[in-house]
Order: sequence, then structure tokens, then C-alpha cells
Amino acid sequence: MTTAAAAATVAATPLPHHHQTRLAAAHPASAAASPRHRPGRAYLKLSAAAIRSPATSRHRHSPARAAAPTPSASTFHGPCYVVGDNIDTDQIIPAQYLTLVPSKPDEYRKLGSYALIGLPSAAYPVPFVEHGLETTRFPIIVAGANFGCGSSREHAPVALGAAGVRAVVAESYARIFFRNSVATGEVYPVESEGVGLCKECSTGDIVTVDIAENVLINHTTGKQYTLKSIGDAGPVVAAGGIFAYARQTGMIPSTESA
Repeated sequence: MTTAAAAATVAATPLPHHHQTRLAAAHPASAAASPRHRPGRAYLKLSAAAIRSPATSRHRHSPARAAAPTPSASTFHGPCYVVGDNIDTDQIIPAQYLTLVPSKPDEYRKLGSYALIGLPSAAYPVPFVEHGLETTRFPIIVAGANFGCGSSREHAPVALGAAGVRAVVAESYARIFFRNSVATGEVYPVESEGVGLCKECSTGDIVTVDIAENVLINHTTGKQYTLKSIGDAGPVVAAGGIFAYARQTGMIPSTESA
């Protein structure tokens, strides 16, 4: 199914959502180039066919490039934060913070300050967001299997996006988290090839994630890894979510013409 056909399956009422400028780590121009940060971006729930899993591609492990690629709307660079398997939505954003309303700018920012606050400090001594701050210094998360399992709360990818996360690279995702990430346009949910990438990287390693080239480069270790293509979901995230994508491509009237 093409992206256009998939987006036509959307059937839900949009909920307005305020967008804040994201943390761009070492390349702030990358965030400025992206059309994702728009006030009034809407939330829509998708049918199972609307957002597909990333396509599988052949694994390769090749030498790292000498330097980070030129920043673009689909290239993200900076220190990564590494987590293991089965990171659930209670760890991403605990239930007591679900009263925060993302469409309110101050509450959207507060969601960012609580991102990954549910991680056990014994296992993760480095805080994802420093106390007193609203954004993280880690624009990229590297995770193990089944990232985003648990409840269907849209607050999970929203909190990560509000904190400044641009991409999550996980071994696999809970289906609802993957769909919510694409539907809201908050983060790129990318799958790694094979297993063990979260064991190959350490929190604080400087990495580049190139969505267009399907690679993750760890500049700290000098290694490069192939990622699975995000496929038809990529343009939807880049547009700012499924509703914004539908307006952008003319499948529904734009705000200006409505």
C-alpha cells in the first residue's frame, strides 16, 4: 500500500497539538530545516494498514565515515542515550503525568522534562533529562527489543519529542508505539538490523542517524551499522504527522483553504 492510500484510511477526529522547537544537538540547522515544528499539528489514530513496520533489508557492518554527513531534515547527530529491552510506556512517561495536555505549550514542555523519568536509577544512573531542565542533551535513543510496550498512550512519543528526541533506533517496537510515533510526527521510530546495537553503543557516544541512507554511524567507536528502511512512514513523520501529511499532499483541505 502506498503512503497516499494508507493515509486515506485515517478515521479519527484531530486533537490540536502545540509544537515546540526541538533540540537539534550539534546541528541546530537540522531542526530548522524540518517542516515538522508547526503549531496546531493534529493527532489522528491510524488503522493497522496506515503505518507499516520498517521494511527488512540486508545487514552489513562497514567502516565508519570520516566525518558526520551534512545536516539535513533526515540526518540527526549528537550524543545517544542507550536503553535495553522492554522499555515500557510507564518508564517513558509515568501515568501520573498523563494529566498534562500536549496542546498547552507549558504542559507540553513539562512532558519533555519527565521523559524517561520512570527508568530505574540503579540501571540508568545518567538522567535522560537533567533535574530542572525541560530538554535532553541526547537527541537519539538507542534501544533493544520491544521499545514502547505497555499502554497505548500517545503521551509516550510526545514526551520524547518534547524533550528534544529526533529519532529512536530500536531492535523492535511495540506496534502501538510505532504507530503513535508516526501519527504524531514526534520522533522517527527506526529499526536496527540484527540484534545487539544497544550493546554496541554506550550512553554519551556521538552518533549520526541518516534516515535517507539507512545508517547509524558511531563516531566514538568508529563503527557503522545498517538500519531498516522506515519506508512510507518517513514522509509522514517529516510532514509533522499523519494529519499534516494529508493536508500537505492535498488528501484533505489545508487550513488556509478550509
